[in-house]
Amino acid sequence: MSVFVVTGTDTGIGKTVFAAGLAGALGAHYWKPIQAGVDPDGDKEVVARLSGLPADHILPEAYRLTTPASPHLAARIDGVKIELDRLALPQVDGPLVVEGAGGVLVPISETVLMADLFAHWGQPVILCARTALGTINHSLLSIEALRARGVAIAGIAFIGEAHDENERIIPQIANIPCLGRLPMLDPIDPASLREAFAAHIGLS
Repeated sequence: MSVFVVTGTDTGIGKTVFAAGLAGALGAHYWKPIQAGVDPDGDKEVVARLSGLPADHILPEAYRLTTPASPHLAARIDGVKIELDRLALPQVDGPLVVEGAGGVLVPISETVLMADLFAHWGQPVILCARTALGTINHSLLSIEALRARGVAIAGIAFIGEAHDENERIIPQIANIPCLGRLPMLDPIDPASLREAFAAHIGLS
């Protein structure tokens, strides 16, 4: 089983769309272990709509929290305790794409951050980053946080309008592969995402 963990430098940067494109391109199973906020949809529903995967490849969350907030806060508001034992990677046939919640240092409990969970899994991470102003700092800090915990970084994928210098300097300073840039898509549907992913993201 090949596992790719998709995380981001922040929330709302498009990592769910990237995860949908990656899972669709690989014919993978998709799993979002912790969903915080489900109005109108959770990320699982977005991936189901955009990836083109069969329904049985979209796995249920370990925790589906109603409050749109950091997982530790959403769990507290919902009266739920997040247990590490329930966050073991599911065993599937073929590739598995796992999407984290928010950014690298988002807390999932009072003592555990998303990056700690990634280290616990011991699987490579793909970091999604904006191309816009501020992304150099956010990206390099995220990479340092991952490396401080011994998390392997498969590469960085940019999302947004082209910014040649940001796309050049971040991978160079961090010494990680650049997987490409997924442009903003309008309209976005399974066909347009599949075509854009194939054209702009390198999976080799």
